[in-house]
Amino acid sequence: MKKLFSTRYSDQSISISLFLLRLAVGGLMIPHGYQKLLNFGTKSAGFTDPFHIGGPASMSLVIFAEFFCAGLLLLGLATRLATIPLIITMSVALFIAHKGQIFGDGEHAAMYLAGYLILLFVGPGKISVDKMIGK
Repeated sequence: MKKLFSTRYSDQSISISLFLLRLAVGGLMIPHGYQKLLNFGTKSAGFTDPFHIGGPASMSLVIFAEFFCAGLLLLGLATRLATIPLIITMSVALFIAHKGQIFGDGEHAAMYLAGYLILLFVGPGKISVDKMIGK
């Protein structure tokens, strides 16, 4: 009980927390990208195009972010670099697709965006391929 109310933290607890955050925001995003990948042919023409590059190109970028970059997060490989497309994707989802409704339809996008921003600033932690490569 004493540890529960303690304000101290250890490097190990930070590393485990970052690992769990990576698993959560990476692992929960992959099914979204995979679903888009499976339905690319049928949905790409009518996909939202906020940057005016065409529906198929926009959907390709979203699939890259949601499937491939989220997979990199799971591994902790190129973590900070992988968060950038995810941050852009979630920003578009939140502020364009959901019209900035943080406490409404855009709640999930806002939570993912927060997780990706944290990983961008803090990094992958010690339990990651990035850390193994850095040794």
